[in-house]
Amino acid sequence: MAEKDITEKVLASFNDVFADIVNVFLFNGKNKISEEELVDVPVHSMYRNVNDGLIHELEQDVLKHWVKFGVKVALLGLENQTGIDPNMPIRIMGYEGASYRSQLGEKKPYPVVNIVLYFGDKHWSAPKRLSEIMNIPKELVPFVNDCKVNVFEISWLDEKTINKFQSDFKHVARFFSKKRNDPAYIPDDDEEIKHTDAILKLFSTLTQDSRYEEVLLDSKKGEIKSMCDVAERLEKIGIEKGRAEGRAEGRAEGRAEGQKIVYVGLIKDGIFTLAEAASRSQIPIEELRKALEEGQNTQA
Repeated sequence: MAEKDITEKVLASFNDVFADIVNVFLFNGKNKISEEELVDVPVHSMYRNVNDGLIHELEQDVLKHWVKFGVKVALLGLENQTGIDPNMPIRIMGYEGASYRSQLGEKKPYPVVNIVLYFGDKHWSAPKRLSEIMNIPKELVPFVNDCKVNVFEISWLDEKTINKFQSDFKHVARFFSKKRNDPAYIPDDDEEIKHTDAILKLFSTLTQDSRYEEVLLDSKKGEIKSMCDVAERLEKIGIEKGRAEGRAEGRAEGRAEGQKIVYVGLIKDGIFTLAEAASRSQIPIEELRKALEEGQNTQA
């Protein structure tokens, strides 16, 4: 689980990818934030659990300050989800509460915005507001702070939205969008890849398909520059595996045929009956009978 969580975070932690994600989802593809304006922020914070009285740690996936001319404009958080979490409003409220609490020493507080990237192939069906998971007396409704969750369903993005991405996240968005409709989909576009290692490890982790990491292991085949290169290597891996399986199957068939010949000879010599030979060899009795008959016909 820890390895999976780390893999999901790596790609979005690059400033060019993070800025691209925020620009598309929050600013409709306009380049409001540049990668130079993003500064990494520690993703850990603490809280005390009222049930056990212990101090627990909160950890967000990726957290960055948006800084312009030395001034903090906002704190931007990003969460990756492969599954639907019904408690997401509480989690987000916890993250934001801790982030605002840390600003008490600031001269001027800045807004905190969190977005959730959801990679599931089913629509997000869990609540997106805190009020949706609570029973609030109607008299209290005007006074309850209602935390909202900004969920973006990557597998359900349309091609128009996908084309707004300018970073490697375009490959990720297109991959999961296509794969939702075609589980056998292999990416093969010729656009350049910048963060090859992070992308292929993300694909491998989220799809449980180890071939994407196998592509990285063979450095002798040259640099991977695009998804076309990935597709070609996946095809070669498939061919090589097919050949290996074919050779193994051939060897197994050869051993089985040799065993059959031995036991047919033992039956002919009267050492075993047909039933005894089938029991000892685990070869179906009909196969042994057929081989025995064919041998007798050949001799005749």
